[in-house]
Amino acid sequence: MARMSLLKTSAVAVGAALMATAATLTLTTTAPAPARADIPPALLAPATGGQVPSLAPMLKTVLPAVVNIAVSSKVQIQNPLLNDPFFRRFFNIPNQPQEREEQAIGSGVIVDAAKGYILTNNHVVAQADKIKVRLNDDRQVDAKVIGTDPQTDLAVLQIKADNLTALPLGDSEQLQVGDFVVAIGSPFNLRQTVTSGIVSGLGRTTGDGDGNAYQDFIQTDASINPGNSGGALINLKGELVGINSQILSSGGGSIGIGFAIPINLAKSVMGQLVASGKVDRGRIGIVGQNLSPELAKAFGLKDTHGALVGRVVPGSPADRAGLKAGDVVVKANGKPIKDMPELRNIIGLLKVGDQVDLGVLRNGASKDITVAVGKNVEEKVSAAGGKNGDALSSKLRGATFGPVQNSDVKGVEVLEVEPDSPAALAGLHQGDIIINVNKHDVTGVEDFKKLASGEGDLLLYIRRGDEGLYLVLQ
Repeated sequence: MARMSLLKTSAVAVGAALMATAATLTLTTTAPAPARADIPPALLAPATGGQVPSLAPMLKTVLPAVVNIAVSSKVQIQNPLLNDPFFRRFFNIPNQPQEREEQAIGSGVIVDAAKGYILTNNHVVAQADKIKVRLNDDRQVDAKVIGTDPQTDLAVLQIKADNLTALPLGDSEQLQVGDFVVAIGSPFNLRQTVTSGIVSGLGRTTGDGDGNAYQDFIQTDASINPGNSGGALINLKGELVGINSQILSSGGGSIGIGFAIPINLAKSVMGQLVASGKVDRGRIGIVGQNLSPELAKAFGLKDTHGALVGRVVPGSPADRAGLKAGDVVVKANGKPIKDMPELRNIIGLLKVGDQVDLGVLRNGASKDITVAVGKNVEEKVSAAGGKNGDALSSKLRGATFGPVQNSDVKGVEVLEVEPDSPAALAGLHQGDIIINVNKHDVTGVEDFKKLASGEGDLLLYIRRGDEGLYLVLQ
């Protein structure tokens, strides 16, 4: 059986290497092509004057809004032989990593022509030193990053250019399985490539990324390949309904299972990124789980849809509003809740100060509870200097720590890690939960600040997903 893997759909390409890759692509009739739905003639532009039905009239208005993104970044490479101190001393070689420039390609969608805003994926531009945007008319312009959100894999860029075309935004909440959609992007740097298919599924989660990722993907069989990341998924009205993000693949190419970020989710994130350059997420202070058939039976419930509250953080907004462990949340702001990830998505995309109206089952009886979304109960802390930063060891520089977001594990969570920073080189990952420092349990941010201060060696015990591991920082 072929092994499947999730792939981000940006593509690394370096000049001639990309051409060589393209040259190796061959046509074959021996392998079955992935199943794809054909657009029914009744839904295409009507045939007039002897012309055949076509999507071309709609695409003429859409294609100018989809752009090619070329990213240049500098990465440090380390000769593995230099990891051996004896080898370095014997040959008198300094332990200095070398820099190499890498290039990657992706796609983006102009969503505001007047201000030059472009939506794309965070993973397309996350390591960028320079970003070039190539427009449909072959103009190339520099782009700057307005803001990124790794937890939804979205980013907003801005360009300065005249005569831009923006895509109208659709309503991804209106999508149904079976709706026809079109994907547009730059697979393998083949600009302005159009593929068609249907919505194959809604509300998908892929398990890719850390436990803080917000996922509510549209699944489609429209072909999505490396280079399509950040491109447009549109309906037959020419409205943007999703941002293409990743594929499930056994060999790096499309097998008819692609994922796009719903535009309603993207609009919410984009609004905060444009306003402040970041997403300021709040929380209500619950830890929960999906309602399995066994749990539903134990709680005397006939339906397995809902999010079971396992713990309410004392003093949190949920606690003040009256939520209790054992409550089952079945609605949030009028929307039925099928599981805990869906509830987490809804709450995580609200701003601090917003209210969420929850429909709750408690001991079989229905209750309505309104919770005001609050800030994290503890401050973030980093070793980058400034407020709360000077006390932490310099070995942790480049990482930001905060209270644990969505787990009942005690400790502090690694919220961000800057690439090539001491924290990153030491092996810390975003989403790690540090539960012990130098054999002392960590109860929270304040405790962590005391335990991780100074310049001595640090022995960290970390929870990463379902695994535990030790890291030594020297």
